[in-house]
Amino acid sequence: MDLPENIGLAFTLPIVAGLSTGIGSTIAYFVRRPKLSYLSFSLGFSAGVMIFISFVELLPEAVIHLGKAGGLIAFFVGIVFIGLIDLLIPEEENPHHYRQPSDVLELRGDRRLLRTGLLSALTLGIHNFPEGIVIFGTALANVKLSVFLALAIAIHNVPEGISVSMPIFYATGSRRKAFAYSFLSGLAEPLGAVICYLFLMPLLSGKPLSWLLAYVSGIMVYISVDELLPMAHRYGHSHTVILGIVFGMLLMALSSMAF
Repeated sequence: MDLPENIGLAFTLPIVAGLSTGIGSTIAYFVRRPKLSYLSFSLGFSAGVMIFISFVELLPEAVIHLGKAGGLIAFFVGIVFIGLIDLLIPEEENPHHYRQPSDVLELRGDRRLLRTGLLSALTLGIHNFPEGIVIFGTALANVKLSVFLALAIAIHNVPEGISVSMPIFYATGSRRKAFAYSFLSGLAEPLGAVICYLFLMPLLSGKPLSWLLAYVSGIMVYISVDELLPMAHRYGHSHTVILGIVFGMLLMALSSMAF
C-alpha cells in the first residue's frame, strides 16, 4: 500500500495534541494562581477554531461528495457517538467537569480523590481516542486544517490534564504519579491514530473520507458546545470567552483566504 506523503505529519499531530495533557499537569504544579481570564480566552479560542472548521470547511466539503442528506447524517452520527460516550461517564468523574484548585484543596487527604483522578485518567483516554482518529484522518485530507485542529484540541487538553493530575496529586502527595497518569491518558490520542492507520486506511479516500470529515465535524461541535464553552464561562469572564471565540474564527477565516 502506497503511503500518503504527509503520513508523518498525520502521526505527529495526534502525539503533540495528546501530550498537551502533560502540560496541564505541569501548570497545576508550578502556577499556583493562573489568571483565569487567560484560560477562558484559550478555551473560547479553541471552541471558535473547532466550530469554524466544522461548519465552514469539513461539513461543506463532505456535502459536496455525499450530498446534503449524507453529509448531515454523518454529522449527527458524530454528535450521537460522542454524546453516548458522555452519557456513559459519571458526571463527577467526567474530565471536562473540572473543579477549581481551591475546591480540591478542601478535600486534601480524602481517599475518594484518588479514585476520582484515576477514573478521570481513564475517561480522558476514552475522550482522546476518537480525537486521535479525527486528527489523523483530517491530516490526510487537508494538512492546513489538521494543524489548526490539533492546536485547538491541544489547548482543550491542557485543563483536562489538570483535572486528572490535581486529584491524584492531593490524594497521594506524589507529583510523579499525578504527571504519569495524566501523561498516559494523553497517549490514547496517538493510539487512535495508529488504530486508524492499521484498520481504516483503506477507507480513507473518496466517499468514506468525506463521511469521516462530516462525522468529525459533529464530534467537534459537540465538544465545543458541551465541554469547552461551559468550562470557559465557569471562570466568570464571559466577554473574554466571546473574544476568544471570535479571534479563533477570525484566524481561521484569514488563513482560509490566505492559502
